Amino acid sequence: MMTGNITLQQMKFHAHHGVMPQERQVGNDFEVTVSLQYPLGKAAMSDDLADTLNYAEVYATVAAEMAMPSQLLEHVAGRIIRALRTRFPLIEGGTVAVSKLTPPFKCQMAAVTVTLSF
Repeated sequence: MMTGNITLQQMKFHAHHGVMPQERQVGNDFEVTVSLQYPLGKAAMSDDLADTLNYAEVYATVAAEMAMPSQLLEHVAGRIIRALRTRFPLIEGGTVAVSKLTPPFKCQMAAVTVTLSF
């Protein structure tokens, strides 16, 4: 059976993750990229949505987890992984990267990113 990756790149969210009280009150902008290993052979033959990983449902799962505040990006990424594996048990592995855009530092940087693999 063929296995492949389905990747949702740079999904954008405004969320309230962070250790600092202001981050949790005002929020910040985040990007999430999810790459999932999934058995894609049946869908490659059938052209039927029922035979693949519905990425609209993956997005909805990620969005629900991003809506719940956490202090640490590691915790957010771990929650996303647990939710995806629960909802889609055929996922064989993958990565989840959560980036906080404009972190609260007195320097210029594009983002801080935590990536977890499973």
